[in-house]
Amino acid sequence: MYGNTSFGGDTEKVTLTPEQRQTLREDLASVAARTRDLLPSEFVVGSEISDGEGGPRATIAVQPPVGSVVSAGYAPEDPESATITSDERDDLAQGIAASAALQVKQVMGDDPTPTAQ
Repeated sequence: MYGNTSFGGDTEKVTLTPEQRQTLREDLASVAARTRDLLPSEFVVGSEISDGEGGPRATIAVQPPVGSVVSAGYAPEDPESATITSDERDDLAQGIAASAALQVKQVMGDDPTPTAQ
């Protein structure tokens, strides 16, 4: 449902009505807000909806204070599934927050204090 794995050959392009696109935008904003709640303010959280080959794609990204950007995507499989359920929003927010926190831990290693370069 979300991620960037393609499991099929030819798929039809999903087209959303303006109302469905607005609902997807609101759901994505909810995921971004929930992700911000889970992380310290040093983490920058952003989101966007873009059009791809198969239709709209929602992306949430987190820039940790150190390390690389972490992102996750959600692509509706059909117009009726254009909304992100409450459970999916929580899972997505928790997953991206955990990935961003892990990114910082991997960059920092065992030393909890950054060193000046």
